[in-house]
Amino acid sequence: MSEDESASLAEIARLFLRLGFTAFGGPAAHIAMMYDEVVVRRRWLDEQHFLDLLGATNLIPGPNSTEMAIHVGYERGRWRGLLVAGLSFILPAAFIVGILAWAYVRYGDTPTGDALLYGIKPVIIAVVLQALLRLGRTAVRSWLMAALAVVVFLLFLLRVDELLLLAGGGILYLVLTQARSSGSALFALLPAVVGNAPFPAGVAVAVLQAAQSISLERLFLVFLKVGGLLYGSGYVLLAFLRNDLVLQLGWLTDQQLLDAVAIGQFTPGPVFTTATFVGYVLGGLPGAVVATLGIFLPSFIFVALIHRIVPAIRRSSRAGALLDGVNVAAIGLMAGVLVQLGEAAIVDLPTLLLAVAAMLVLWRFQLNSAWLVIAGAMIGLLVGLGG
Repeated sequence: MSEDESASLAEIARLFLRLGFTAFGGPAAHIAMMYDEVVVRRRWLDEQHFLDLLGATNLIPGPNSTEMAIHVGYERGRWRGLLVAGLSFILPAAFIVGILAWAYVRYGDTPTGDALLYGIKPVIIAVVLQALLRLGRTAVRSWLMAALAVVVFLLFLLRVDELLLLAGGGILYLVLTQARSSGSALFALLPAVVGNAPFPAGVAVAVLQAAQSISLERLFLVFLKVGGLLYGSGYVLLAFLRNDLVLQLGWLTDQQLLDAVAIGQFTPGPVFTTATFVGYVLGGLPGAVVATLGIFLPSFIFVALIHRIVPAIRRSSRAGALLDGVNVAAIGLMAGVLVQLGEAAIVDLPTLLLAVAAMLVLWRFQLNSAWLVIAGAMIGLLVGLGG
């Protein structure tokens, strides 16, 4: 490996390690911070390619922000970059969650992080809004696209399924534009690549038919299935885990599962590190390792499979129109998530002022969003201690 390649990998590692420690707020916020870093600051990708990769992550199962990190790593450092970016983003969150899981097992409780999140959440609103406006200018290029984004936004607020909105947005835009091209073969290939994932539903049957005793092999299969089949938000993750671990296998109680999801929500990095918590509770450090490996492994494989065809999708008029529709639908979903985050984050005058101040700082000074998150956390702690 040359010195340039080593330097590039080190740069990828530094970026995603920092994001892994500071990216609070869920996938929309994570993607907004990545956009700020890799498009605005470092110019590793242009806006359109970033949107195309984001659209591709929406077509496959797994955690979108983690898959975006893996995509960016591959763009910057090929196969080594793919591994370095993904692991650098995942491991800090897994480490933090592992410590909290140890405290939970030892002392029977978890810190709530309320004071921390009080200051972080309003900052996240500003970060997501800035990314939404910039990405929206690139993705929404016509009145038809704008109307589609608004429809998706409204349907999301009415609790229509996210996957249905993404798929429906892509297909509807394709139909309405009546694309004419020779890319029909590739267009037909895309559903096959996405749909025929290497983790079939048969894995679920194998898990559900397994004996009720806890073993590392069965724990790995449970989370492999979740990582290979799950679309949607953390609420969908909760449904998957409750069905397998509480109802079918009886390994967890509902309260333990809620504690696990809460930890995944208020720690930085991927929400899927909930698996680290559950794995530690059920099997100690080995359980945490196999559960984390199981839930994230499919993302690396899916990105490796789909990344190569993203440029070909863009070159095909039909497949490109489908991707444009998915991108626009993703903008509508992002706006819907922003509204939901705003309801939880802007709870009083101080949080409103903090959100406005963060927006002004981002637009006026282009300050790195990680520093704003740290500042918000400190303000939240000061307010919490002062209360």
